[in-house]
Order: sequence, then C-alpha cells, then structure tokens
Amino acid sequence: MQATKNASINIALVGNPNSGKSSLFNALTGLNQKVGNFPGVTVDKKTGSANISANLHANIIDLPGTYSLYPKSADEFVTYDVLVNPNGEQPDMILIIADAANLKRNLLFCSQIIDLKIPVIIGLTMMDIARKKGVEIDEAGLERELGVPVVIINPRKNKGLAELKKTIELLAREKHAAPPRDFIDSRTLAPEVIQVVKQFVTTRSDYAALHMAVNYQELQFLNGGQKLAITNAIQEYHFNKTKVQAEEIMQRYARIKHIMKTAVVEADPLQKQLQTEKLDNLLLHRFWGYAILMGVMFIMFQSIFWLASFPMDWIEAAFGALSGKLTDILPESQLTDILVKGIIAGLGGIAVFVPQIMILFGFITILEDTGYMARISFLTDRLMRQVGLNGKSVMPLISGVACAVPAIMATRNIENRKERLITIMITPLMSCSARLPIYTIMIALVIPNKPFLGILNLQGLVMMGLYLLGFVMALVIAAIMKFFIAIKEKSYFIMELPVYRAPRWKNVGTTMVQKAKIFITDAGKVIMVISVILWFLASYGPTEKMHAVDKRYEQLTTANPAQKDELQREKESEKLANSYAGILGHAIEPAIRPLGFDWKIGIALITSFAAREVFVGTMATLYSVGENPEDNDATLRQKMSGATWRDGRPVYTLASGLSLMLFYAFAMQCMSTLAIVKRETKSWKYPVIQFLYMTTLAYGFSLLAFQLFK
Repeated sequence: MQATKNASINIALVGNPNSGKSSLFNALTGLNQKVGNFPGVTVDKKTGSANISANLHANIIDLPGTYSLYPKSADEFVTYDVLVNPNGEQPDMILIIADAANLKRNLLFCSQIIDLKIPVIIGLTMMDIARKKGVEIDEAGLERELGVPVVIINPRKNKGLAELKKTIELLAREKHAAPPRDFIDSRTLAPEVIQVVKQFVTTRSDYAALHMAVNYQELQFLNGGQKLAITNAIQEYHFNKTKVQAEEIMQRYARIKHIMKTAVVEADPLQKQLQTEKLDNLLLHRFWGYAILMGVMFIMFQSIFWLASFPMDWIEAAFGALSGKLTDILPESQLTDILVKGIIAGLGGIAVFVPQIMILFGFITILEDTGYMARISFLTDRLMRQVGLNGKSVMPLISGVACAVPAIMATRNIENRKERLITIMITPLMSCSARLPIYTIMIALVIPNKPFLGILNLQGLVMMGLYLLGFVMALVIAAIMKFFIAIKEKSYFIMELPVYRAPRWKNVGTTMVQKAKIFITDAGKVIMVISVILWFLASYGPTEKMHAVDKRYEQLTTANPAQKDELQREKESEKLANSYAGILGHAIEPAIRPLGFDWKIGIALITSFAAREVFVGTMATLYSVGENPEDNDATLRQKMSGATWRDGRPVYTLASGLSLMLFYAFAMQCMSTLAIVKRETKSWKYPVIQFLYMTTLAYGFSLLAFQLFK
C-alpha cells in the first residue's frame, strides 16, 4: 500500500454503535450526512472522500455500527461482508472508532479487526466522558499492547483530526504495515478446518478463514465447490462453531483484561453517579418517564401549529398575490393558464407546508442528538413485547413519522426475523411528513382554531391524536400479525444508552434546511408533472360536450347580461365537470361518496398514490381550473371552504373532513414505500398484503367516521 503522489486509498470506518463513527465521517468528508445519537442510525454503506494530505486522497466507507465480528442483523452483515469478503473491494485500511468510556467492550471488536491482518488505526473518542468516570488511558501503552496506532480524537469538536490524518498518511506509506502480531492465536482454535479453508479460499489471515468456516452457509461470495469443501472439513474434524466462538471470546477477554490492567486506570466503582444516570432515574421512571414522553410529544405537535402558523400565512398570501398579479399582467392564453392554474397553484399548495416540515424534522433531530430517542425505545419495550415486538422496533416506527422509506430500511438492525417483518408491515401506519399537508389543510377547514381547557390548542390536539392513532393501530395490527407469521426465534433487546448531550444547533439547522429542500425538490418534481397533466385533463374534454357547454352559456349570457359574472363561474365549473378529469372523477365517485368524498377528492386520491403530499397540489390545480379568473388570488383554503355539492351543501364538513384525514392516516398511498418493502422482504407478497389491509382499514374507518358525524 505504498502511497505515491496523488495516491488514493480506501478506508473502512467501523466501530460500536454510539462510538462517534458517523460524526468522524462527517468531519473527515465534509458531507452533511445525518448523524443520530442512538444505535442503528447507519443502516447501509455510506461513502465520502477526504483529502488526507497534498499527495493522498481517501475514499471513506462508513459502515453500520456493530459490537463484534459475529453478525446478528442485516445491517451488521453489511460490515461483515466488506471486511471478510476476499472477492469484494476490501479496504486498504480500517479506521476503528473506540469509545474510551467503554473501552473494555470496544476492545473486543478492535481485537477481532486486528486479527484480520488489514492495516488498522484505532481512534479513541469520548475521552471527556471517560475522564468524568475517572478513567485514565495510557495512549502509548495501549498502542504498544495492541501493536497498532492509537489516536485520541473528538470529531464533534474537530479535535485530533490533524494527528489522525498524519497517522493515516504514515500508515499508507507503510510506516505501519498490517498488525505485526496476532491478538490471539486463531489457528489453535481449529487448525485442520482453517487449513482446508485456506486451500480453497484466498484469505489474509487464519482468523478470516475461521470466520468463513463459522458462517460459510450465509456467505454469498463462496461458490458451491468451496462450501462443499468446508462442509466436508467441518464434518471430518467435528467442528463445533458455538464451542469455537465461545473459546475465542474467552481468549480475547483474557488478553483484554491484561491490557486494561496495563494501560488503563479505572475509577472506584462506588464513584458518584454521572449526570446521565441521574437524568435517567427521572426520564426512565415507570410513571414520570411516560408522562414526560407524552409531554414532549404534545409540545412537538402544538409547536407544529403554533410556530408554523405565521410563516405559513405569509407563504400562502404570497402565492395568492403572485397568481392574481400574473393573471392581471399576462395576456390571456393557454401558457398563462397552465402557469397560473397548473404550476403556480400546484407548487403554492405544497410550499405553504415547508415551515411545518422544518419544525417536525428539527424536533426529531433534537431528540436524536440529545440521546433521548434511545430512551424512548427502553420506555416502550414492555409495550412492544405485548404485541410481538421489542424496543428496537420503536426506532423505525418513530423514524416513520418523518418518512417510511428510511424507517423501513432501519429495521435491518432488528435481529429477530419475525419482529423485523412485522415492523416493516406496520411502519407505514405511522403518519409521515407527507401526510402533514393533508392533515393541516383539513384541520384548518373543519376544526375550529380555539383553545381547549383554556391553554391547549384544539387543532394541535387533533393533529397529535392523528399521530397517536397511527401508533395505536400499528400496535393492534402487530398483535394480529404475530399469530400469522410462522417464524420462531428467540428475541433479545440489548441496547446501549448514549450519554445525554446538548443538541448541536448547527446540525439541527442543517437538517431542517436539507429536509425542506428535499421536500420541495422531490415533491416539486412530481407536482410539476402531475399539475401539468391535471391542468390538461381538467381544461379539455370531449369536443361535443365542451362545445355544448360553451354554446349554452353563450346563449344564457346574451339573455341575462346582468348575471355575466355568476354565469361565467357556473360555466367554468360545468366545463371542469365535463373535462377528462371530471369524467374520471365522476366514474369513481359512487365508490367514495359513502365516505363523504366528491369527484375532485377522488382524483386527488388517485394522483396522491405517487406521493401523498400531491393531494394538496392536485386540489390546488383542480380548484384553480374550475374557478373564475378573478378568483385566482384566493387561497386554496378559501376555495375549498366554498366548495359545495350540487344541492348547495358544503363538501367540507366535520364529517367529511374527519373521514378524509382518517383515510390518509391509514391508506397506503405511496409507491416508494411499496417498492422499499419489496426490496427489504425480497417478495411482492408482503407489499401486496400491506396495500390491501391498509386500504381496507382506510375505507372502513372513513366510512364509519362519516356515517357517525354526518
């Protein structure tokens, strides 16, 4: 691995969860990747680049956190495959991040990596926490005992990075080669089997060969002949992988115990409690812990309405004024029509919700950054077990409040296959940020903005109720599914609680801006396309029908010139009803009318399958096309509040509003989520079942709500 001018090397970044690995990845690469202060945030390989020196460039792979080289979950297998697979792109160097405050546990993984015989650097983090615990580490002594470079770093404060880069450059120039000695003598654990593996598979070390013997059935890089040879060797030499693994771990901890005595001074175990432990006594209390959790959730959803109301009003007014201004200054033409009634109306309908999206993600980032998110898992573990899950399922469910796609990917850190599958199946029931625009506009239309019990906002309470309803229904469905999914595995819930930290406000602000940008760009692209298509479908229809409407209203206007404006409004509405969009909407209206939905809502249900937030853009386009040009400066809420059935009854009442919110709370209106479920389960069976049961739930609850409140 001789470094030359403008050389490039591949570095794998590994470590235990919560060790500071992702923070270091951000610090080295400068990428604004999401960093969460709880286990399982990194569920896939992430890559970035860093300039180590003027002559050395590094490609850095951020691998999922893992506690040992024996993988138990899907995300740990990602790390395992990169490190052990001789046919893959093995890294030139491994950078292990070790938590100095929990060094003994971290050294187990470090020792395993050392025995793979790939050049290694150990980065010690959390030294400030270690010192608070009364732990002092002899850096030079630790380096001498392990036989690999050790560097003290603090990625959150960018400390020690210059020394780390210098060490990487020296290692790349072969000042430090692969670890010169084994941490333990792996060959003595199973000499004959290791010898057979090395005959058929190219490996860097005896320890890598041992791992191939232990996990050969799950390793996809081994071909049939290699697996057959290993199978024969295992049978011939009576290889017991459980016994070998136990013996290995005992030998490693024996050496780690010696190293801890030599290079580490630990505090008296009767030392005073750390601040984190004192806080946990309150926040994990069997009563006050749940009360505080409900309080945090309440504040979050109240803030979504209260803090966001002012910028939302400004954005809504700005788009309304823009539409009116463009209508006044631009000549009447199809181009003006599609710009004002199609694109501007669609984008305005979605841009107004950006403040709420930013506030939601800001709160989630604070909960992750402070370490409180992990506590939510522990608080809810007992509840989760009642429905066939465990506390690890809470992380994806909470992440589903932001978006179901990454949340479903986050289930990879759930070791139990049954629990992982159930979590995947119920995660879309959590109300994601794409549902937020629908909830907001419907709550504003049908729920009065007034205080409840003097201090609580009724609209905020309804919003919180919708989110809690999704969570409760997810638990109910999980309890049912546990009887139908025939997978029997033991379930364990072991999770390290991170220390409490002050939130990094720069990280919170960056995340808020990024999520708003993603929301606008991703949703905007879809809305632009759908708005243009909808404008066409809503502006044109069968020639005979459209001409008949024009001719009839021309005669009526001639006969009643004083009613010209009112007749023009009726004409636009009737032309929309006879357009291609109107014909489609009226075709499906009989199926959705029992839910209180008219044909315009029916069209929105179809288009929002591309993305739920498209519902608002669709309504904005339909109501713009169907309105008199003089009303273009009216807001979408004003237009929807004036919508009526043919007999004059308002379309949006408390009954229809609750029905629509419940439909979107439960319906699987998201192609991206179905696609990711198929990818994670490797079968179309589960997304089909998911779509069917969620649609049934949505229709049933909507029907019930409308019939009860109408």
